[in-house]
Amino acid sequence: MIANIASDDALILPHRANPAGLNFRERQEATMSNRLVVTLAVCGALASASSGKAQQQPVESYVAFLSEADHFNSSGERLRTAAAIIRQDRANFHRFGRRDKGDESDGFFADEANRQALEQMLEHGHATPGVISRIVNGTALIRVDIFRGSSGPFIRVTVLD
Repeated sequence: MIANIASDDALILPHRANPAGLNFRERQEATMSNRLVVTLAVCGALASASSGKAQQQPVESYVAFLSEADHFNSSGERLRTAAAIIRQDRANFHRFGRRDKGDESDGFFADEANRQALEQMLEHGHATPGVISRIVNGTALIRVDIFRGSSGPFIRVTVLD
């Protein structure tokens, strides 16, 4: 079947085909420019959306030697979790002035409220594989990195020795 096209239907009006009055190359450059802007906007939106997880502001880092003394609380009871041992180390350092060779100072856990939140901070943070058992079952030289994230502060613990 052959279609009938009326002369009015086939007419392309210049103001509709090229509303800005640009030649072919100018139209192509304008289209490419618009695509680049859209691509950059999409990339920016993706980056900001994915940065929600990546929004980790480093607060402070310190090194501590977790000795046998850090494995017992003030009442002499054996501590059973890595977070409790790290917390006791910081209490020994800041509150009781008992420092092991290798212990560094930190300002964050000088605050007793921050020491009390340490267990929760470790739950929201990260420890390299085997760190928890090494801390609980023996002495260790550790590095603690403290971060502030969208859901509050958290820590990352790494065994150094």
